[in-house]
Amino acid sequence: MKTVPHITDAEWEVMKVLWNESPRTANEVIDAMQERTEWKPKTIRTLLNRLAQKQAISFTQENRVYAYFPLVSEGECVKSETQSFLKRIYGGAFKPMLVNFLKEEQLSEEDIKELRDMLDGKNK
Repeated sequence: MKTVPHITDAEWEVMKVLWNESPRTANEVIDAMQERTEWKPKTIRTLLNRLAQKQAISFTQENRVYAYFPLVSEGECVKSETQSFLKRIYGGAFKPMLVNFLKEEQLSEEDIKELRDMLDGKNK
């Protein structure tokens, strides 16, 4: 299995932009990020550099223009973060997390039906 780098919350926001559309130049990433945050361009460039160092993204360079693209998919990152969360909070056990979730969350009839269908599908 491919190792997925740990991505911080801020880096995750940059990754969302690149998962949505890539490759994107640094300026395109900055423009997209400034629509959703108040981060300065230098901050966004720092996040791009960190992600490149972690090998979560890469880039092509033409003259002085860098075009960034993800090396890991959103699905891979979600799976990695889920496993990390389970290990940290629930010792890697899924059942206690699910029990806690079911006790605390208000679920609609549709949500309950969907969960039942998923669980029934696991038995087959």
